[in-house]
Amino acid sequence: MLSIKNLHASIGDKEILKGINLEVKAGEVHAIMGPNGAGKSTLSAIIAGNENYEVTQGEIILDNEDIAELGPEERAHKGVFLSFQYPVEIPGVSVTNFMRTAINETRKANGKEEMPANEMLKVIREKSELLEIDRKFLSRSLNEGFSGGEKKRNEIFQMAMLEPKLAILDETDSGLDIDALRIVANGVNKLKSDKNAIVVITHYQRLLDYIVPDFVHVLYNGKIVKSGTKELAYELEEKGYDWIKQEQEA
Repeated sequence: MLSIKNLHASIGDKEILKGINLEVKAGEVHAIMGPNGAGKSTLSAIIAGNENYEVTQGEIILDNEDIAELGPEERAHKGVFLSFQYPVEIPGVSVTNFMRTAINETRKANGKEEMPANEMLKVIREKSELLEIDRKFLSRSLNEGFSGGEKKRNEIFQMAMLEPKLAILDETDSGLDIDALRIVANGVNKLKSDKNAIVVITHYQRLLDYIVPDFVHVLYNGKIVKSGTKELAYELEEKGYDWIKQEQEA
């Protein structure tokens, strides 16, 4: 599904990623953890095609295709989805209309006709019920006046509608209380399948009580320095990131 090999990336003259290697197969959930400034959000942005960063070395392969030279829209059309840490507000554009446009643009890019209106409404209804989203929510302007929990739930709704091959959740637990966290995590769990893969980026182990990863990776100083199972997240929670720092400096 996703294969990253020796990925180096910079912003300006500052190198942030210093040789990332990561393999994510269909049906898997991978969690990436690490301290502030380690490069976690940079990695997610680069996979999604953020043009503020320069890839100086390495490969990003999605389904056997090198996507490193593709723009963000092209990557989205090929099935890459990024849930933002801070989703933007779009006044005057309803959640429903935004989704209709996004889906039809993706279909158009893949040589398909627009989804008929009645079919679109049926899918919106099914996905909103799956994620326990109120119908009134769908008529509101995108993210305008949304609480933190509503913004994150809307991101998962977009994921449900777009059905990406690869979903990257960048600190989707940021600012959520336990109830909102549980709702968002339940939505993600319902969307997992053997046809997609999910990469979860987080500081904290608590999210991984709800979205159980197959693998946990620790990103430190621009490199993945440790990988393991969910037990590694508990070890990080207990020992903190200083333990990783001491290991690297030893």
